[in-house]
This record gives sequence, structure tokens and C-alpha cells, in this order.
Amino acid sequence: METIYLGLVIFLFTLALFDLWVGVSNDAVNFLNSAIGSKAATFKTIMIIAAIGIFCGATMSSGMMDIARHGIFRPEQFYFNELMCIFLAVMVTDIILLDIFNSLGMPTSTTVSLVFSLLGGTSGLTIIKLANDTTGLSIDNLMNTEKALSVIIAIFVSVAIAFVFGTVIQFLSRLVFTFNYKSKLTWKIGIFGGIATTAICYFMFVKGIRDMSFMTEEARQFIDDHSLLFAFCGLIFFTILMQILHFLKVNIFKVVVLLGTFGLAMSFAGNDLVNFIGVPLAGFSSYQDYMACGGGDPTQHMMGALNESAKTPIYFLAAAGIVMVISLMTSKKAHNVVKTSVDLARQDVGDEMFGSSRMARSIVRTSTTAINAVLSLTPERLKSWARPRFNQENIILENGAAFDLVRASINLVVASSLIALGTSLKLPLSTTYVAFMVAMGTSLADRAWGRESAVFRITGVLSVIGGWFITAGAAFLLCFTITLIMYFGGIIAIIIMIAVAISRIIYSHKKYNKKLKAEVPDDLFRQIIASKDKKETLSLLCRHVAENQTNYLEFVINIYQQITDGFVNDDLRSLRKADSALRNEKSVLKKMRRKEMVGMQRIDKEIAIEKNTWFHLGSNSCQQIMYCLRRICEPCEEHVDNNFKPMPKEQIKEFIPLRDTLVYLLKRTYTVVKEGRYDEVDEIRSECDRFKESLSRTRKLQMNRMQEEKNLTVSYVYLNILQETQELVSSLRHLLRASRRFQINE
Repeated sequence: METIYLGLVIFLFTLALFDLWVGVSNDAVNFLNSAIGSKAATFKTIMIIAAIGIFCGATMSSGMMDIARHGIFRPEQFYFNELMCIFLAVMVTDIILLDIFNSLGMPTSTTVSLVFSLLGGTSGLTIIKLANDTTGLSIDNLMNTEKALSVIIAIFVSVAIAFVFGTVIQFLSRLVFTFNYKSKLTWKIGIFGGIATTAICYFMFVKGIRDMSFMTEEARQFIDDHSLLFAFCGLIFFTILMQILHFLKVNIFKVVVLLGTFGLAMSFAGNDLVNFIGVPLAGFSSYQDYMACGGGDPTQHMMGALNESAKTPIYFLAAAGIVMVISLMTSKKAHNVVKTSVDLARQDVGDEMFGSSRMARSIVRTSTTAINAVLSLTPERLKSWARPRFNQENIILENGAAFDLVRASINLVVASSLIALGTSLKLPLSTTYVAFMVAMGTSLADRAWGRESAVFRITGVLSVIGGWFITAGAAFLLCFTITLIMYFGGIIAIIIMIAVAISRIIYSHKKYNKKLKAEVPDDLFRQIIASKDKKETLSLLCRHVAENQTNYLEFVINIYQQITDGFVNDDLRSLRKADSALRNEKSVLKKMRRKEMVGMQRIDKEIAIEKNTWFHLGSNSCQQIMYCLRRICEPCEEHVDNNFKPMPKEQIKEFIPLRDTLVYLLKRTYTVVKEGRYDEVDEIRSECDRFKESLSRTRKLQMNRMQEEKNLTVSYVYLNILQETQELVSSLRHLLRASRRFQINE
């Protein structure tokens, strides 16, 4: 029996490796988004600084490990085998949930996942123990309800607090520095740099040094007693230092951002390491206590030893730090999650990856009304003073940055300070919640959520917050279920559940790599955003439009053939796939149009006036082709799904040459746009006119046949295909003309 449980402990540490990997991939957004979004340094430099911070934080971590040992349950009331079921179930649940969120590119909270998984597993066994108890046990005897409640409240209250503090402090900072911050520095930068650096260093001091494993109780007490003195002395020293560095032409904001990135990375490793290895270490301690008492029956060995504070060996912490650093440097999913957060905080209109929701529209409408009411009551003199300070025309952005260094600095200072406060109160605040909501608050204060993007940004924020609540509920229910399965199923069930978790990771990794290969990164759009030369921007925009049109035409060729083949061959599965593909492509078209409209705003105004007509005509033509395809697909799918009679062979024989002609015209158009052979446009447009006449004759013939046919169902669908195909050809003619006029000057 001892050998079996030793194997389970080894499994726990194996799962911890997976958990470290997927956890860092998700939580990288906490400390990378400000530095990457503001381009404070090269990507390589940012990653090196973050990696050093992670390793330092991991080796200093120890203070929060007790959450996994006795923060949720009362170990003296549980047997060794029961706690091993909980620990294993928590690790399996964490891995599955975090990997799902990573694959979706959505930041979630490892803290919430840990707390609610522990809560779910403990609740499952608590119900069993209370049902079988004859000694008068209560829930309070089995669960540390007071501590659990304080942890849960602290996690969710941090969402509102972080958002409010981020909004208010960024608003005040922008009033002081404006968007053209380099012209408003003088003596203010020294004070700001002193306050920011002191806050970050105090945060690292409180979070890291006082909780290092080699610190004695006397040293910790000395730090606690003199922390305010340290903060005051640090403020004086750093204020003078930052003012001197400013005189030496050092960008203080970059110093603050990079120092804050280091501090927040260290905090993440120190605070959230418990989420990854706290449970395996608690399992290892349980096994050590079990073996120290001679082994024996695991169903009779109580685990009161876990009430003692954790003493984590330094080699465990160092090994965890190394794994976290490797994960940060190599994980593509980490970069995907960072992109979500940066895009939601972008100063200008960018790649809005989220759509519009009813709740977001309602919030925007209500907020706009409330803001207008406040502005109407604000004195005109005050508005006149504040208005130029929020003038974004003079914004100073690093090349390709999503927001400026002032906002990046505030993000890191506010997040660091709030997490330090939570840690000093022994509350494991979610670094994800705090860092993300501070970033959203500062972007709101900076008016990054304009009328053109607010509804999309708010939908994104609501999606992320909704994901957090889903994490909590899913972690509780999933761990509750897995714990019961392991408890009643024994060793066989435990092995099966571990195998399911590992197979899920392998499957998800393969699927994600396949998805990455299928997705083509929009490098052209990034170049358009980063370009400062309007002629270069126009050239890049023309390439972007041409590439999107060729990709779309390729899609149209394939989907038209798929729809018509599905109808002709009575293939419902093919039609359903086509319908799904059309829905996805509709979303892609909207996103591409938004991107290209952003590009249109960045070219020379005189050229934009000329090009706008043809850009919108081409875009509308693509939309009309999409509508035609959907109006063809839906009746075909409904017809086949109802098991109506298939298309007669005579009509199939008549239609196939027409279908082939359309495909030929689409392929020629594809070649023209892709290769820029616009001298062929007039010829193809003439062929389209002749083809429309042929379709018109076939439609009249079909309508005449319908006067004599008894079964009109399939005839109506065929007539609809002919009509919509004719409309599609008309839109194709418009697209050819628009593409030529947009790409070349005539």
C-alpha cells in the first residue's frame, strides 16, 4: 500500500509540472501586458527581465503554501486516503480548466481555480463524512469556512477595487502629464518616479524578502516594525535618483515599467506558486507523515500534521522556478493570452477580436448618458482646462505600441501596490484579476474605449470576467465530481482520471498547433499600425486588401462547390458544414473590414477621399456575395434535412455547366486580384454579362417548367439557386471594378 501511495505522490509532482506549464502560459498576461503593450523594451529584453523576476519570486515563495495545507479544510478531521483523493482531484481539475482557457486565449485565475477546486473536493468528502457520522460532526468541524469565505470575498472584491483605483489614478496622472508627456516633465518626473519606484520596491520587499525561507522571525518582526521608515527613506532616495537620471536623459517611465515588470513577475511566482505546487507539496508532506507513523492503514491515519506551517525546501522552489521560466520563454499560448489583454487596452481602434453583446451595448448607452449629464454640470472653465490634457493627437507612442509609457507605469504601480496590500493582510488576491482590471480601468480613463470600440472592448471584458466566474463554478463542480469518483473508484479510478488529464493536455496541444498552422498571422495589419509613413501605409493597405480579397474568393469558390454538390448529392452533412463555414466567414469579413478602415484612416486624406468609394464598394460586394451564398445554402440545407425529393437528373445536367462557368469566372477574378492583372477586368466583366444572360434564360425555362410540374419543392430551390447565382455574378462584376480602381490610379 505504501508503494501505491508513493506512486500517487510522484503522479502529483508529474501533474504539477503540467500545471506549472499551463499556469504560466495563462498568467503571463499579469506581468507582460504593460511592458509589451507599451514597447518599453525589445521583446527579448522584457522576457529576460520577467524570467529573472519569476525565478527570484519562486525561490522566495513560502508564505502562501499553507492555503493548500489547511486554508480550506481542517486536516485533523480527514484520513490520509481522503486527502490524497482531494489533492489528486484538484490537480486534474486545474490542468483541464487552465488548458481550456489557454487554448481560447482567455486569461483566467489560477488562484480561483485552486481555491474553488479545494472547496469542491472538500465539499464532496464533507457530505460523505457527515452522512456517515455518528459523533456529531458539523461543517465547521470539517471545513475552514471562515478562512475560505475571506479568501473568496477578497478575490472577487479585488475586481471592483482594481478597476476603480486604476481608473482614478490614471485619470489624475493624465491630468498631470497629458498625452504629450515629454513636454510636461521638469520636476514632476522625479516625484512620480520616486513614488512609483518606492511602491514597486516596497511591494517586492513585502512580497519577497520578508518571506524568504532563510529569514528569521526576529528579522521579519524588524521589517514589519520599520516598514514605514523604509518606505519613507526609499521615497526620498528614489525621488532624488529619478530626478538625476532624468537630467541624464534617461526615460524614467521605461525604468518604472521594466522594474514593475520584474516586481510583478516576482509577485506572480511568489504568490501563485502555491497554485501550482502547493497541493503536490501538501501531498508529499502527508505521505511523509503517514510513513513516519509506520504506514499501515491509510483509511485510519488522521492528517493533523498539516496544521503546521509549510517548510518548503529551497530545491523544490528553485526547480519550480526553472520550469516556470522555460514555460514563459517557449509557450505560444502565453503570447496568445497576452495579445487578448493588450488588444482590449489598445489606445486606438485595433483588431477587435470580440463582437458586440446586448449587455455591452446597454452599458455603453447608459454610460454615455451619465457622462453627458456630468459634463453638463461641470463648469466650462474646468472643462476648458482639462480638455487639452486629454488631446490624443499629440500622444507619444513607441513604434507599434498599443498604449503609452505613462499608462504602462500606472498599470504596474497600482497592481503591485494592491497585491502588496492583499499579501500583507494574508489574502491570496488573484494577480490575474488585479492586473487585468487595473489595465481595463486605466484604458477607460485614457478614453481608449471610444464610441467606435467601446462596445467591443466591454464585450471582451465581460467575456473575460464571465470566464472567471465560469472558472469558479466549473472548478468546484468538476473537482467535486472527480473527488467522489476517485474516492469510490479507488486506485483504478485515480489512474483513469490522471490518464484523462494527461491525454487532455496532449490532445489540446496537438489541436492548438493545428489551429496555429491554419491561422495566418496578420503581419500586414501590424505593419500598417506601426507605420508612420503615409505612402508606405497606403502600399501596405493595398496589399492587405488584395490578400483578403483573394483569400475570400478562394473561400467562395470552395463553398459554392460544396453547397451545390451537397444539394445535388443529397448530402446533409456537407451542407451543414457549409452553413457553419459561412457563419465563421461572416465574422472574418467584419473583422477584416474594421482593420482596413483603421488603415484607411492612416493614409493621406486626399488619397483617402478618392480611395474610400472603391474600398467600400469592394467591401460591400464581398458582403453581397456572402448574402447570396447564405441564401443559397439555407433552402438547400432545409430541403435535404426534410428528406424531400432530390434534384432530377435533367436539372442536374442543366445546372452543372452553369456551376462550372461561375467557378471559372471566380478563378479568373482570383488570379486578377492576386497577380494584379487588372488589364483583364473588362474582359471578365463582359463574360459575366454574357453569363448573366445565360442564367436569365435558364431561369425563364425553369419557371415555364414549374407551370407543369406537380412537385414544386425542389423546383423552387433550384430556381432560388439560379436567381442567387445571378446576383452573385453582379456582385462579382462590382468587386472587379472596385478592386481595379482601388489598387491602381485611373
